[in-house]
Amino acid sequence: MMRLAIAGAAVCLMVALVGIGGAAVPDIPPVAERNVVKLGAPAPNFQLPDLNGHLVALSDLHGKVVLLNFWATWCGPCRVEMPTMEQLYRTFSRKDFEILAVSIDVQGVAITRPFQQEYHLTFPILHDADYRVGLTYGARTLPMTFLVDRQGVVRHRIFGARDWGTSEAQQLVQMLINS
Repeated sequence: MMRLAIAGAAVCLMVALVGIGGAAVPDIPPVAERNVVKLGAPAPNFQLPDLNGHLVALSDLHGKVVLLNFWATWCGPCRVEMPTMEQLYRTFSRKDFEILAVSIDVQGVAITRPFQQEYHLTFPILHDADYRVGLTYGARTLPMTFLVDRQGVVRHRIFGARDWGTSEAQQLVQMLINS
């Protein structure tokens, strides 16, 4: 009798979820399509604290090309990528180019400052401990990088780690600086 009741409840639930009986199921986009910044669209503005607690806003960098990187200290590919990001950072002038490395580490400065010191990183490291900005950008894997042009438009979305020290990476940034 109990099995029959459970089976009946399961059927009722399935009917409700599928929308049989004339009830319409709202169009819900697949997870992969929700909160994804589109190429050619304005980069959503945000404000996050840096290692010293100062708030940094993406909009403050309007007029510069910005490499926006979502990462974490526990992410192996992120650890490999960071030194090459530093190479790229040192290649271009601060008047033209900026890197914002957005850490999702819940521990914040306690874990990212030693990481910064160990890897001799000089670009800004911001904290998104509750991952709100990361989700806004659709950064569901780490690392994930967005290249934003001088007008604040997202021009490239890069999944996974890259060697930012290559001539190809430098050419990509230079192309955005020149456009």
